Amino acid sequence: MAGSGSKLWTRGFVLAIITNLFISMVFYLLMTSMALYAVQEFNASDGAAGFASGSFVLGALTARVFAGKFLDFVGRRRLLVISLAVFVAASLLYIPASSLALLLTVRILHGMAFGAASTSISASVMSLIPVHRRGEGTGYFGISTTLATAVGPFLAVYLANSVSYRALFLFAAGCAAVALVLALVLRLPERTPGPEEQKNKWRMHLTDIIDPSALAIASVMFIAGAAYAGILSFLNSYAQDEGLLLGASLFFVVYACVVLVSRLFVGRIQDRHGDNAVIYPTLVSFAAGLALLAYAPNDAVMAVAGVFVGFGFGALMPCAQAIAVSTAPASRIGLATSTFFILMDAGVGLGPLLLGALLPLTGFHGMYWVLAAVLLASTVLYHFVHGQRNYRPGTP
Repeated sequence: MAGSGSKLWTRGFVLAIITNLFISMVFYLLMTSMALYAVQEFNASDGAAGFASGSFVLGALTARVFAGKFLDFVGRRRLLVISLAVFVAASLLYIPASSLALLLTVRILHGMAFGAASTSISASVMSLIPVHRRGEGTGYFGISTTLATAVGPFLAVYLANSVSYRALFLFAAGCAAVALVLALVLRLPERTPGPEEQKNKWRMHLTDIIDPSALAIASVMFIAGAAYAGILSFLNSYAQDEGLLLGASLFFVVYACVVLVSRLFVGRIQDRHGDNAVIYPTLVSFAAGLALLAYAPNDAVMAVAGVFVGFGFGALMPCAQAIAVSTAPASRIGLATSTFFILMDAGVGLGPLLLGALLPLTGFHGMYWVLAAVLLASTVLYHFVHGQRNYRPGTP
């Protein structure tokens, strides 16, 4: 089984990072622009616009339920290639979608392809990372998502405002096509299911689609995902209302830079000093960033919020994923990965719906204050579900 050696920077690991970069690029290109597109193109309400954004993630969540279960039966590389082929096709279907109903249908289909592809590559890359360097390796792998976080929203705003939404969709399809080409040359470590797994192949008990050991940390990511959805789905609208469009653009750039830097060392801290050394600070930092967004009297404060959210959510995600995988047996890494992303995707997908309903009552400022308070309270949840053990990745 791969991952038992000491070498981290292999050809497969590097190709997996680049492939994930282009998969993530499509996600951030469209996630940050879809709510506004639905309003401008189809005159959607706040709630419907939130669903246009979040329905992609709900599609991804649905696919992850089955991808984690059948990953090793289908084959990791085969699942990745098939799902990316659908990913490319779905990226092109936005162009002829002429109604809100059709747009939502495409979003769900696109999300399902994304969910299957990202589960396959995220689970497989864990087998490429040495166990004792899992926090570090997961952080490096997550840099691909970080770069997409910076470049994706920036290009989405530029293409939508300066060119056209059609150009945006074509560019997204191009990124998906690059990911597909890379997947065709990527060799992923495969795992053959054992006799007991073959016997229960079609059994669909809860433990066959959810890994209980990963559920604890995944519950924390459900809250974090919902909070981050409040940024992805509504920050541009908030910035437009407040005249802070420069601040919103700078927020994503600053966020990405901070995440990029933090992932160079946060994983090593986790491997050496335990999970609590990184999880508590990142949750508090995320809450502080949301509070700054709620306050945000000018562009500068909004940009500074990117520092705290970058160290918060950006560094939290790979550290929490390392926890989810490290607490699961090798035979259930696929399930642990899908469980982690199922709950985080549920938060990101349901977040825009819940926050869209909250907005008329609180406004954007109030919504971000509520999210800051919820994130701060999540430190208590983390303590009880995992923090009191202070587990160290790579240890028995």
